[in-house]
Amino acid sequence: MAMKYLLVASTEACSGKSATILGIADRLQEKGIEIAYAQPVTTVNATNPSIDGDLQLMATALSLPPERLGMPLLGLNAERTIDRLTGKDDRDYVQLLKQSVQLPGNLVILEGGANLHEGSLFDLATAQVAEALDAGVLLVNRYHPISTIDLLVSAQQQLGKRLLGCIINDIPRDRVETVQTSLVPYLERIGIPVFGVVHRNGLLRSVTVKQLVEQLDAEILCRPDRLDLMVESLSIGAMNVNSALEYFRRGNNMAVVTGGDRADIQLAALETSTQCLILTGHLSPQPFILSRAEDLEIPILSVDLDTLTTVEIIDRAFGQVRLQEPIKINCARELFRNHCEIDRLISMLGIG
Repeated sequence: MAMKYLLVASTEACSGKSATILGIADRLQEKGIEIAYAQPVTTVNATNPSIDGDLQLMATALSLPPERLGMPLLGLNAERTIDRLTGKDDRDYVQLLKQSVQLPGNLVILEGGANLHEGSLFDLATAQVAEALDAGVLLVNRYHPISTIDLLVSAQQQLGKRLLGCIINDIPRDRVETVQTSLVPYLERIGIPVFGVVHRNGLLRSVTVKQLVEQLDAEILCRPDRLDLMVESLSIGAMNVNSALEYFRRGNNMAVVTGGDRADIQLAALETSTQCLILTGHLSPQPFILSRAEDLEIPILSVDLDTLTTVEIIDRAFGQVRLQEPIKINCARELFRNHCEIDRLISMLGIG
């Protein structure tokens, strides 16, 4: 069987490429298709300091031996960009790409950059990689009520025949039926096959308490042994206690941000689905609050920040979620393998 290439790309960062790959790779391996993995272009920054983090994830999750892993070709950062602009880096990245993905197996799955344009300066944008390798592109789109259709049509115009189709991901559950009855038929009519419609999953969008500690530079006041708890949502306790209790009861696996002097709000949060309390103003809670949190195994964090700044930092943390924890990896592979038409994808790839 001749080597095939599948480039899993997205229109924006954090759309679910890695989760998609885990889901479809499982199914492909079950069908006896030998796969390899590579991520030619990645971004090196404060939230992703290593250029081989996804490589290690796939190696472990998919039990891939070293010879079936393509090392990252380009770690994008400001210094690399300046070197390219000034001529210090004049390497032929297309040729280097072709060499780096000569891997054993029937199908090499390539993980694309943060968006369709990332890597353009180095001739490694999505369309350029697909053309160089004669690869089919599977586009993962994070659902937006207004922009999804525009993003997918624009991608079709850029990628042409290279676009095999798409997976629409992170759809609020109350919008899934609308997507299936309106958006999917339209995309199919204009020549963009839809291989999967995947509903939003709170666990996949979650962060650990430990990650919040790091992002907020927070002081841990109790239960440092429970920083592995997963936070799926954010709530702000700034109302009266009766309203707060009703509000908190609607949440699930929350981080609750409130003032260090609001013992009433803190106690209400501890009695609901709260994974951690984040106290602003660098004020210590009352001893009975610490005692109750100890009993319930809920960490309390203290930050020397105002509420608005704290919430902004946490929102950014949710926007930069990566697959790392085993519980999220298992959730991702099950969610995507159960919602993707793998046989149709295999047929279009020509590897059946």
